[in-house]
Amino acid sequence: MLIGEVARRSGVSARMLRHYEKLGLVRPSGRTGSGYREYSGEDIRRIFHIESLRSLGLSLREIGRALDDPGFTPATLVGDLARRTRERIAAETELLTQLNRIDASEPTDWTDVLKTVALLNALASRNADIRQRAALTSAEEMPVPVEALVEAALSETDTNVAGALRWALARSGADDGPALLARGLDSPEAAVRKRAVQALAELPGDRATDELCGALAHPDTAVRRHAALTLGPRGVADATAVLIDMIVDGANDTDAADALGALAHDAAAADRIARLLVDRLAHRTTGAPARGRLTQALADIPGATASRALAELSRDEDRAVALTATYLLRLRDGE
Repeated sequence: MLIGEVARRSGVSARMLRHYEKLGLVRPSGRTGSGYREYSGEDIRRIFHIESLRSLGLSLREIGRALDDPGFTPATLVGDLARRTRERIAAETELLTQLNRIDASEPTDWTDVLKTVALLNALASRNADIRQRAALTSAEEMPVPVEALVEAALSETDTNVAGALRWALARSGADDGPALLARGLDSPEAAVRKRAVQALAELPGDRATDELCGALAHPDTAVRRHAALTLGPRGVADATAVLIDMIVDGANDTDAADALGALAHDAAAADRIARLLVDRLAHRTTGAPARGRLTQALADIPGATASRALAELSRDEDRAVALTATYLLRLRDGE
């Protein structure tokens, strides 16, 4: 079969076939009487083998080795190809993400594009001072897409930079900020989950509050507790159970008691919280130190229910509890 016919049937141009021949990848088995290249069936099969290996991303040099070296094994090369492909996909994905973020900033001219690129690059800098300045700039001068701020906030390990990023997110006012941050709560890394709930706690608005309410049932204790400490002052009654658990466990119990006090904003809420505290005091699994902390927490709860509970606790068998309750009653009587 002459070269033109081979090119037509194989889809490989005559010019490329000559290039293969020059590299020694495939040589025509014969020549016609007029000196034209003539390819055999075996030659054509080799051409198709070459094209198949090219489709996998092998270089022509690697293809030559694969076809001609009897001792060649494909495992290593295929593994290397897979690695290079993953790296290329990651690079292309990163580029696509960058382009989408620039597009989201709605640039009006190339100056805006360049400013956005500079800020995105600064947020990814290895220098903490540069990252912090970028976070502050994003909130004051040139808005950065909220996805970039969220990604930076969830990955930031420097305390000062993390604070600047949370401030920038709060200032951005982006509607999708809370939902994007909430995805960080599902991270397998505890540090990322912590950053996510901290950032959510600093966002104003109902959407952030809704995400924090969902976090009250999170399997990560640290996430639940941070959410509860934020939601208590916001008047979210669903935080009550977690706050009481924190008092029992002695985990930020003073802050938890303060949050309970903020929840006791009316008589009905105060009575409900007081009853829940009394129930935990009476629970057989509640140890002496926890009973003391629960008694102290009653001090921040107004109303008759809390006062009656303290009066009963002033006669408690545990002397420390009784003394604490007596002292708190005197303070209440002096109000």
